[in-house]
Amino acid sequence: MTIKDTPEEWRVTATTTPFRGNKTSVRTDDVVMPDGTVVKRDYQVHPGSVAILALDDEGRVLVLRQYRHPVREKLWEIPAGLLDVPGENPLHAAQRELYEEAHVKAEDWRVLTDVYTTPGGCDEAVRIFLARELSEAEGERFQVSEEEADMELARVDLAELVRGVLGGELHNNCLAVGVLSLTAALAGDGVEALRPAEAPWPARPFEA
Repeated sequence: MTIKDTPEEWRVTATTTPFRGNKTSVRTDDVVMPDGTVVKRDYQVHPGSVAILALDDEGRVLVLRQYRHPVREKLWEIPAGLLDVPGENPLHAAQRELYEEAHVKAEDWRVLTDVYTTPGGCDEAVRIFLARELSEAEGERFQVSEEEADMELARVDLAELVRGVLGGELHNNCLAVGVLSLTAALAGDGVEALRPAEAPWPARPFEA
């Protein structure tokens, strides 16, 4: 048996959107179950995101510390952001986010992994990139606001981040998935075996 996620869509008999927010909304679907019963499923509709594990020449990962109101904590994270435009090329979005949040550019980009963050209650899909050959971006820094105005920036050894994830000290989804995926890649076939930066992404199709 091949262990692989596969597309499937159960029949929906009715859909409503009881809440629309600035970036996301909440949808309620009436879904037909395999036994013929119909149940309601509420979930957040999300445009999708990109995240960047930026690795410097010393094996350190660029991380940000940012306040996250829903969990009432300041979390260490990797740079990330929304796909602002439907069909937006995720690589371009990732390059933009790395510049805006860290004022950094990268010459080497690869797809590290693709994930659904919380598929039981949200359709958010995230593409996590590995970015290498880092340098400071040219021009003025992007003017951040709101929570981002209080961000801290650091470069931390990959092994230290792995210890923090496994020790229950670091909780951000993209950081955890990113550092563990990179560790697995380095222990396996190496980063050269990762998918190219513009590999297809069925969860959020785009034009290269």
